[in-house]
Amino acid sequence: MKYDVPVVLSTVGVDLGKNEGTAQVIKDELPGVEEIDRSGVNAWEDADFREAITSTGRRKVVIAGLWTEVCMTFPTLDMLAEGFEVYPVVDAVGGISPESHRYALERVIQAGAHPITAISFGSELMRNWARDDADNLREVMNAYFPEKQKLDEAEG
Repeated sequence: MKYDVPVVLSTVGVDLGKNEGTAQVIKDELPGVEEIDRSGVNAWEDADFREAITSTGRRKVVIAGLWTEVCMTFPTLDMLAEGFEVYPVVDAVGGISPESHRYALERVIQAGAHPITAISFGSELMRNWARDDADNLREVMNAYFPEKQKLDEAEG
């Protein structure tokens, strides 16, 4: 989507040979965005990641990750403590179990995070179907819902 939202993409342990990088299908949607590979599990403790966020000049951060209880929770708690407004995208992150996902979300909510969903975030950016760029969200929705249905069916 082209709503002038800066994107910071990070991985952990790729350079160490421990993990794989971001899926190509995701990187294809983020032209020009370089991965920041780190060794620590808390992205906020990585100088390059932290600089990428702070250099945007923005105090509102929308965050997702691989594991709710680690990738999203740790940097969220630290950013909240430093006065950022943090918006975890609850359906763009998952825990290793439904319980770990739920309790990690509860933890960051108690700390002051504002959970959102992918569709609500996109809609908040778009605001009005009469805008010239409204088709950006429509394009995302047309790709999202069929894939979501496949995932739902696979889960039973």
